[in-house]
Amino acid sequence: MAEENENNLTLEEEANSGKKKMMVIIIAAVVVILLAVVGFFMFSGGDESPEQAPAAAAESAPVVEGAALGNAMYVTMPRPFTFNVPGTTRDRLVQIKVQLMVRGDNNHELAKRHIPLIEGTLLKAFSTANADDLATTAGKDAIKAKAVKDVQKAVFDVAGSKIVEEVLFTGFVMQ
Repeated sequence: MAEENENNLTLEEEANSGKKKMMVIIIAAVVVILLAVVGFFMFSGGDESPEQAPAAAAESAPVVEGAALGNAMYVTMPRPFTFNVPGTTRDRLVQIKVQLMVRGDNNHELAKRHIPLIEGTLLKAFSTANADDLATTAGKDAIKAKAVKDVQKAVFDVAGSKIVEEVLFTGFVMQ
């Protein structure tokens, strides 16, 4: 009988220690979650009001090559560029959908204002390509680089700033 009571006490102690271990694990998990939430709010910069945030970002954004480094914004060209390009065996029809990457609200508005100039410049740059070059990644990259350079020059001549940082192909079809 004494041996049986001793076995029951041992089983109860093991059950209690298992419950204690489970409670420690749950408490530790809750503490980790709370620390993660507190850290998120501390580092998310929630202490500025929405009206102050753009002004603070504009003041702290360094100026590089005539364009303020700020939030990247995208200007979609209103219609895709469709044009013929010569190839070695036959001419090809190409359609390219383009978006422009600009930085900051001011450059975003300037790019929207000068869309006709940008469209004309892009079409001129794209028309210099040939089908064999556009069939390769290197050829597409080369025409994009030419487009960026030409657009920056054209817009700089009119607005006094490069405005456009990148020309992005969001759609490309060649038949």
